[in-house]
Amino acid sequence: MAVAFSNLNSDSGLKKLDEYLLTRSYITGYQASKDDITVYSFLAKLPSPAYVNASRWYKHIDALLRISVVSGEGAGVTVEGSAPITEAVATPPAADNKAPAAEEEDDDDVDLFGEETEEEKKAAEERAAALKASGKKKESGKSSVLMDVKPWDDETDMKKLEEAVRGVQMEGLTWGAAKLVPVGYGIKKLQIMLTIVDDLVSVDDLIENYLTVEPINENYVAPKF
Repeated sequence: MAVAFSNLNSDSGLKKLDEYLLTRSYITGYQASKDDITVYSFLAKLPSPAYVNASRWYKHIDALLRISVVSGEGAGVTVEGSAPITEAVATPPAADNKAPAAEEEDDDDVDLFGEETEEEKKAAEERAAALKASGKKKESGKSSVLMDVKPWDDETDMKKLEEAVRGVQMEGLTWGAAKLVPVGYGIKKLQIMLTIVDDLVSVDDLIENYLTVEPINENYVAPKF
């Protein structure tokens, strides 16, 4: 049976989430899963320290999304009475873990961006070609990726930028929830979830051939695993 929450950004919604996480580390199961990503995407900011369990869980999921792919499928979760956050709140929380060390993240982004070798890219392309040539539907692994899209300055229209990013469509690519995260000096980055079929979509190919061409190339795109 799927877990259900409602109005997660209200006191009553946060209280229910906090009580639920009193004896649990994750929304469902014993590892981070897509259920955790779903609930995370509905929260506008880090829960108040008064909700100690929800705050602990939020910090943990936020850290996992910065360094690794959350691959667990989960058991299913629904959130009612609200929608995934697509805009940052006007007043950032005092203890927001997403803003600090923004400049340090840039170095990590570059390193992660270049990890896939030419041999790995070629192998992925060959698998995709073989799958299409066979004419048969085969089960393939899927990955959830949290991608950062960073503008040049604070004058970039982030709403139009998100529309342009979501306008990229291809087989095996599904866009998910998105939110704006402050990085400093009045600039916000777009943080967007996407799910890819590993044999059909390469993150490097997506960025190099689709997200860095006009008009999106005025913004720096960096994948977070």
